Amino acid sequence: MRILVLNWRDLRHPAAGGAEVYTEQVLRRWAAAGHQVTLFAAAVAGRPATEIVDGYRVVRAGSRFTVYREARRWWQRWGRGRFDVVVDETNTVPFLAHEWVDDGARTIALVHQTCEDIWPHHVPPLAAQLGRHLLEPQWLRRLGGAPILAVSDSTRDALARFGARDVTVVPEGYEPPAARPVVDKEERPTVVFCGRMVSYKRPGDVVRAVQLSRREFPDLRLWMIGGGPLLARLRERNPAGVEFLGRVDERVKHDRMARAHVHLASSVREGWGLVVTEAAALGTPTIAYDVPGLRDSTRAAGGVVVPPHPEALARWLCELLPGWLRQPGSALPYGGARPWDEVADTVLTAIQRHARVPGGVREPAADQGLATAA
Repeated sequence: MRILVLNWRDLRHPAAGGAEVYTEQVLRRWAAAGHQVTLFAAAVAGRPATEIVDGYRVVRAGSRFTVYREARRWWQRWGRGRFDVVVDETNTVPFLAHEWVDDGARTIALVHQTCEDIWPHHVPPLAAQLGRHLLEPQWLRRLGGAPILAVSDSTRDALARFGARDVTVVPEGYEPPAARPVVDKEERPTVVFCGRMVSYKRPGDVVRAVQLSRREFPDLRLWMIGGGPLLARLRERNPAGVEFLGRVDERVKHDRMARAHVHLASSVREGWGLVVTEAAALGTPTIAYDVPGLRDSTRAAGGVVVPPHPEALARWLCELLPGWLRQPGSALPYGGARPWDEVADTVLTAIQRHARVPGGVREPAADQGLATAA
């Protein structure tokens, strides 16, 4: 099969995140299976306009804001007639490929999360109101004209609120560390947070929750792992019992997560919440805010979701920590997610089954020659 994936970032982009990890893991497996795979993404300084990465081709053009226009131009000049399916991987702004792919190729969207209440954390107030209440609803209503794959029930439900009716949930993936740390839990009660120090992750809520909990557990310690624009400000406050490690390598991250008794997650929303999966795979349970994405990953990993405010996080931490101190959690190899091989196969099957042909007519995959590798 000849597959084109549209995503405004590839894994080499400095702003790449979990969605790009998902893309890379799936695409390299499709390429290894013999499919011809191309990823179109925005230009990256110091990277070529075209290169082969892990067996698939990456084409780069445009910026954060012009990549959508450049994708359509590239399709008209080079893509038309050369692909069997086009995957519109949506990060807030969709490519709306189903509106301009007109040569018989199937189209389908892949959505990790909607933006919604994250808007105020990224742009000034007026732009946030415009984005949340006008632009994003308009984009998602148009995207709802095509079949969509979503990586969690929360994302499916969010899309349904914007009128999408043809949404298929596909699994999130995870690859356990090749060498899982063999360490004991800390003797001192220890909590860990792992994520970028940005406002929508709400790291300040975790610090606040631990400060409240120290009234009951005076020796409670918090490890804050991750870099970002809020790190310096949080460090300046010098909260008792809190160690800010900044950005660390995977070995250090896994070691600290495995030694902690509980992991706290406090984002405004996520597509899934892969850090919860990581913690569970290392034997550390999560208490997370009951928000889209985090509720999916936390429940799948056997953790606990609580109302989204520091007081609730502190109350449940004090309630659950004594039991976890006596009997640490067992590691879940995939932390509620699925092996990447399974994810790649499931997504490909969903594409073959659900992708739309021009005019809105569905045909069996075998009729289009999509069931076998190109």
